[in-house]
Amino acid sequence: MIYRNTLLSITLYFISFTLSAQDIWSPLESMKIKSISQTEISNDGKSIAYVVREPIMEDKKSEYLSQIWVTDTESKENIQYTFNQKSSSSPKFSPDGKKIAFLSSRSGKNQIWIMNTLGGEARMLTKEKKGVRSIKWSPDGKMISFLKSDDDTEDEIKSKENKTDVILVDKNFKYSHIYSYHLDEDTVTQVTSGNYSVNSFDYSPNGKKIIFSHQEDTNINTGFINTDISVIDSDGKNLRLLVDRPGRDGNPIFSGDGNKFAFISSGGKQESIGLGDVFVYDLKNDVINKLANTFNRSSNIISWTSDDENLIISESVKTTGQLLLLPTNGDGYISWSKEKYSNGVISSVVKSKFSEKIVLCYENLNTPVEVYISETNKPSFEKISDINNLKYPKLSKTEIISWKSYDGKEIEGILTYPKNYKKGSKYPVILQIHGGPAGVFSERFNGRPGIYMTEYFSEKGYITIKPNPRGSTGYGKEFRYANYKDWGYGDYEDVVSGVDKVIEMGIGDPDRQFVMGWSYGGYLTSFIVTKTNRFKAASMGAGLPNLISMVTTTDIQDYLVAHMGAEFWEDYDTYEKHSAIYQIKNTKTPTQIIHGSNDLRVPFTQGQEFYRALDRLGVDTEMVVYPRTPHGPREPKFLMDVSDRILTWFEKYK
Repeated sequence: MIYRNTLLSITLYFISFTLSAQDIWSPLESMKIKSISQTEISNDGKSIAYVVREPIMEDKKSEYLSQIWVTDTESKENIQYTFNQKSSSSPKFSPDGKKIAFLSSRSGKNQIWIMNTLGGEARMLTKEKKGVRSIKWSPDGKMISFLKSDDDTEDEIKSKENKTDVILVDKNFKYSHIYSYHLDEDTVTQVTSGNYSVNSFDYSPNGKKIIFSHQEDTNINTGFINTDISVIDSDGKNLRLLVDRPGRDGNPIFSGDGNKFAFISSGGKQESIGLGDVFVYDLKNDVINKLANTFNRSSNIISWTSDDENLIISESVKTTGQLLLLPTNGDGYISWSKEKYSNGVISSVVKSKFSEKIVLCYENLNTPVEVYISETNKPSFEKISDINNLKYPKLSKTEIISWKSYDGKEIEGILTYPKNYKKGSKYPVILQIHGGPAGVFSERFNGRPGIYMTEYFSEKGYITIKPNPRGSTGYGKEFRYANYKDWGYGDYEDVVSGVDKVIEMGIGDPDRQFVMGWSYGGYLTSFIVTKTNRFKAASMGAGLPNLISMVTTTDIQDYLVAHMGAEFWEDYDTYEKHSAIYQIKNTKTPTQIIHGSNDLRVPFTQGQEFYRALDRLGVDTEMVVYPRTPHGPREPKFLMDVSDRILTWFEKYK
């Protein structure tokens, strides 16, 4: 493959990394691994675009910069297309492949920009005060449609100027609607309007209709419990509600002939724990048909196949990310990628409209993410990017292990050995717990950056075991629902028995056990330290130790209520039973608390409650607060800081 990267005279404030191999993994070393996502392929399958993100930590800066790259599928020449000091993202080829539209914040807010596929200067199209998102070309190439939130009214603008802008909670929503930019006229028209908010949309093949999912307000919580689907003419006329029933119905995608659309649904029921089956709506007779269940029943629709006989689906399958073919006649799913790519994670998948080519990202435990190309009738990946071709340090041994929990349920986990592991030696063990609870530890590159830098802990001589307890995604609906009204109990047994397994293998030191987790992983960490003193130290990241105060302050109340089975005033005992704060009396484990000051998902007060209680109990504790931070570090300097702080805490008690 060929690379051409034009050097600009202006300084791009990237981290300066040498290509020479380093001897050890560190948070800084992991930050060299770049993120690749938002793949795109032209209608004829000849051009591919993707987004590369890397950190900028020069001087006072601590942010990420995303740039667009484009590849010719025949020559394999990779060209960086954007170079601005503000991020560019969401590349979309015009139907004829001659232009690329994309989003960029170079003017302040994200706006639509356009440039020729062959290169040249980019031109800004929109000037929306609140910015835009989710761009999509009309099939004739004359319009670019997008989503944006309602502008402030004149009265609202005046109230802000006069400092009288009082906020009424759950009132005066700023709805998100579909708009279209007309290239020939340089004008923007509004397509949808009303007291609902649009989540996603798709054009019919002839461009005359737009199908879209929507919810009654802008609250994130509403999106968990109820979304519907409507269709409208692309000029904004003839709105028609098509799918109106309890639960979530979303992500509609038109078939190639325009007579049907596929969508993800909870099946007419409120399933806030997480159920995503595939349905097809026949527009000719207004009939909805459910397709066969997939393995995990939590699907993402990529595309229809060219003959409209199958849907291409992506889904978590245990520790992997796979592609499936789901026949539209109701037959069972076909594991398209698993035979050749039984390990690793496939993500960011897009199919070419008029060819069989598919572009995707792929990585596994030992290989960093890159862009690959394949075809729907031939599951064989050809690598076309070389973004992460770095000489990084040697990786630690990592493998998938399994064990039986207390009730016989089989649990899987990812085990990483210490860097210089020697057979017969025993090492300190870190139990790492994922969020969700419907998250999953998957076979992504082990050296990539994250809240917890696995290779860094390995470099420092620790074993890391990352279990997927009941409640995790990737193991089917029954497994995902198995922690219903059981938080802190069955899942506790699953993860702790994983540590027991590592000790039984003869590699884990029973006298040096540690635990850490973020979000739901932080919840379970708080529960662990109130139930056992076996761990030398713990680190609770963005944890929720008090479900009663959590359910009335989080932005996703119904997700928690669904797992508890009732509102807290209807079943106070269940909420209390599953809240670590009410079991804290006998806690002895030194516990570090980490939280973002701007966290709306798990409010900052959750960490504060646990910290104050531990401190008043006389338990050794500290609280680390990251300013400007929501539900996880968004600034690279903070991200690098997390693992260092945890390691320092663990080393204190090692």
